[in-house]
Amino acid sequence: MERVKVTRNYQVTIPASIREKINLKEGDVLEVYLNGEEIVFRKVKTTRPRITLNEKITVEKIEKYIEEGLSESGD
Repeated sequence: MERVKVTRNYQVTIPASIREKINLKEGDVLEVYLNGEEIVFRKVKTTRPRITLNEKITVEKIEKYIEEGLSESGD
């Protein structure tokens, strides 16, 4: 079991031994919740959305799909 100190900004550092065990990297997302008196951090498993185009893809088509996606999202 590891011990960490809470800073004045209520931050803690996750020890390297723990980060390595769950392959935690900068930018990963954690869920935080209470379990009675315990504060629990859980790594969120994220996957990138994938699309199937059923066709040969080219740079031009990728750019086209990006533009279509941006126009659909309102950007």
